[in-house]
Amino acid sequence: MITHYDRLSASDASFLALESRTTHMHVGAVALFETGPMCDANGGIDIGRIRRHIASRLHLISRYRQRLARVPLEGHPVWVDDEDFNLEYHVRHTSLPRPGSDEQLYALAARLMSQQLDRTKPLWEFYVVEGVEEDRFGLISKIHHCMIDGIAGVDLAAVLLGLAPDSEIADPEPYQPRPAPSGAELVVRETARRAGSAAAAVRDWRRLLDDAQSLAAEGARRARAVANSLSSGWLSSAPETPINGRVTPSRRFSVLETDLSEVKEVKNALGGSVNDVLLATVAGGLRTYFTKVRGVAVASMRFRVMAPVSVRPSAKRGTMGNQVAMWLVPMPLAEPDPIARLSAITAETVNLKRTDQALGAATLVQMSAGAPATLISLASRLAAGARPFNMTVTNVPGPQFPLYLSESKLLGQYPLVPLWQSHGVGIALFSYLGTVFWGFNADYDLMPDLEAFVAAMQDSFQELLGAARSEPGGNATKTRSKQVSRAPATSRGSGAKRTVPKKRPRLGTA
Repeated sequence: MITHYDRLSASDASFLALESRTTHMHVGAVALFETGPMCDANGGIDIGRIRRHIASRLHLISRYRQRLARVPLEGHPVWVDDEDFNLEYHVRHTSLPRPGSDEQLYALAARLMSQQLDRTKPLWEFYVVEGVEEDRFGLISKIHHCMIDGIAGVDLAAVLLGLAPDSEIADPEPYQPRPAPSGAELVVRETARRAGSAAAAVRDWRRLLDDAQSLAAEGARRARAVANSLSSGWLSSAPETPINGRVTPSRRFSVLETDLSEVKEVKNALGGSVNDVLLATVAGGLRTYFTKVRGVAVASMRFRVMAPVSVRPSAKRGTMGNQVAMWLVPMPLAEPDPIARLSAITAETVNLKRTDQALGAATLVQMSAGAPATLISLASRLAAGARPFNMTVTNVPGPQFPLYLSESKLLGQYPLVPLWQSHGVGIALFSYLGTVFWGFNADYDLMPDLEAFVAAMQDSFQELLGAARSEPGGNATKTRSKQVSRAPATSRGSGAKRTVPKKRPRLGTA
């Protein structure tokens, strides 16, 4: 039988290189579903049904049944089929003490996110958590970043979740793992691949000459984009702040909700995009947190956020792996006026688009595609050590219609972005069914006051919304907000009060 393997891209391999004992490079999410028909005869969750449902879809996402291997000598990682794949290992079943609170669910998530994935197996785990109060169950997902980015995560949800309740579960397609090549065969095939790439370049020289003019123009554009990207701050270290320092393996996790219609209300009144409004909310929250909670002056503080930008072509929607570039966005923390902060953010993102900085960052990744794995690892760790930004903020738009796991409706999903070296907190946002769901992944020791950090974000958005409604044409009498304050869950456990609006899922944290 013919052997098979898939080579990881340079971008995907970099997330393996960045991982250390304290910097876990898995993305994740905490989703809540209505229990409904998923309830078994004993009042628990029918885990067998969930596993059968996932098994029926696995042929559509073959990466979930592949593990890592390495090319000898070169050391570059590749994907090979896992001959010992066991679905029960990856789809796990646990329970909260009934009635399980949201605080306990998010504390469990924090503990699970504090542990690395086993690299000898396919790099993902799902935890089905029963016993959540108000007839709900949780699904905690944990997937290595070398497999998936935000947009791919949305595509994955489209595979595992349906657009309508469906009680029918198809029989899974037979799984026949393809043999993995031996170490010697990997060396030979990779050597032939590189030689074939060089030969193809020689064969195509006439076509390249014919396209020289257009290629020169594109090359010049990419060169300018790379220069702009590098000059935005990638070659310098971001300054120390109270949320940057030595990271431990333990995590805290907290969540927040914002009404998407209110975010759009701010956008329509004050300009910018939805993402600009959310970044301006983060800027205001940071300002409040530093000045009022940590007692740190922000007048001269330079604070950079890294905002991933999808460069995934439409033709590659539905594929695994990373197709993202990175923007560096300075936060106007010294600006006291929320409207001026939004204007500054909008001007910055417009300039980032105008100067093709996503293209520049993507080009730098492409240029590293042929580098040996040792150089990729070294470059990744040097980049992380240099810390050119202070925090990650990633925003992924999701569907504004309900999704279902078999017959159970998805109520909400709080995403999680990994922490880079010396980063105390990362923010991930996911919009679904009229709500923006915020997930805060934080280092346990660097962010003992995560609850105050989240509250500062809530206050920042309310300030921005109030400013928008005070503008001419704004709705100054409208005061309703679905935003929900959440207290942090930690990998070591804690407790906190929460407030929950009526007719909303009780999605608090511990």
